[in-house]
Amino acid sequence: MLRRAILRRIIIGIVTLFVVSVMIFVGTSVLPGDVAEIILGQMATPDSLAALRHDLGLDQPAYIRYFLWLGDLVTGDLGISKAGAGFGTVGTAISTMISSRLMNTFRLAGMVALIAIPLSLTLGLAAAMYPGTRLDRIITFSTLSLISLPEFLVATFLVLILAVQLGWLPSIAYMSGNETGLQLLRVLALPTLTLVIVVSAQIVRMTRATVLNVLSSPYIEMAILKGMPRKRIILRHALLNAIGPIVNVIALNLAWLISGVVIVETVFAYPGLAKLMIDGVQTRDLPLVQACAMIFCTTYVVLIFIADMVSILSNPRLRHPR
Repeated sequence: MLRRAILRRIIIGIVTLFVVSVMIFVGTSVLPGDVAEIILGQMATPDSLAALRHDLGLDQPAYIRYFLWLGDLVTGDLGISKAGAGFGTVGTAISTMISSRLMNTFRLAGMVALIAIPLSLTLGLAAAMYPGTRLDRIITFSTLSLISLPEFLVATFLVLILAVQLGWLPSIAYMSGNETGLQLLRVLALPTLTLVIVVSAQIVRMTRATVLNVLSSPYIEMAILKGMPRKRIILRHALLNAIGPIVNVIALNLAWLISGVVIVETVFAYPGLAKLMIDGVQTRDLPLVQACAMIFCTTYVVLIFIADMVSILSNPRLRHPR
C-alpha cells in the first residue's frame, strides 16, 4: 500500500510538472515584446530584429521551441540567457546565473525554517494545551494580528526600529560573498526576522486548530477519563494524528520561502532567486524566467510529496484507508 501511494504521487508529480511546463511556456510566449527588442533597443529596425530573432531561434514555431526547451530541461540543461544584463552577458549559462542566487535563497530559507518551525510548534501546542487561558488568548491575538499584516509592512517596521532608531542591524542585506559567521548572521538578521514573523503565525494557527480538533476525538476523551495528564495526551497521542495538516502547512511555507519572497528580497536588496526571476521578466529573458519558474514548481512538488509521505507514515489510517 505504501509503495503504491509513493508511486502514485510520483506519477502525479511528473504530470504536474509537465502541465506546468506547458503553462509556463505558453505564458511567457504571449508576453508582449521579446528579447530581440530588448537587446537592440531604440536602434532596432525590422531587418535587424528579423536577423537577431533568426540567430536566437525565436522565429521557429512555438511547438518546436517548446520541445527543444523541454528536452534540454530534462537533461539538466537550463539553457543560455538571451538577455542577462545586456550585451555583456549575452550567452551566459543560466545555471551559472542561478547557482549563487539559489544558494542565497536556500541560506535564507534554512535560517528561517530553523527558527520558525520549532518556535511555531511550541507556541501552537502551548495554546492547544491550555485553551481559553490567558496564554492561549495572547498567542491567538498575536498570531491573528501578524497574519493580517502584509510582509512589506513588517519589514518596514523592523527597519525603522532596529536599523534606523536603534542602529543595531543593517537596513539592507547586501551580500559580497565573503561574509562568514557573525557578520553573515548580522546581514541576514532583518530579512530572517521578517520572514519568521510572517511564517510562524500561520503555522501556530494551524497547529493549534489541528491539535484541538484531534482532542475532541473519542479516544482522547477516553484517555482524559482515565486521568492521563493533558500534556502527555497531546504530545504522545494527539500530535501524531495532527501532524499531517501541520506538515503540509510547513511544506507550503517552505516552498513559499524559496519562490515567493520577492517583496522581502526587494525591500532588503537581497540577491535571491525570486528577485532574479523578476529581473528576467523585466528584460524579457524568457529562458531565465522559464528556468526559475520550473525550479519553483519542482520545489513545491517535492516538498508536498515529502509532506504527504510524512503524513502517511505518521498516521496508520492513511496507509490503510479502507
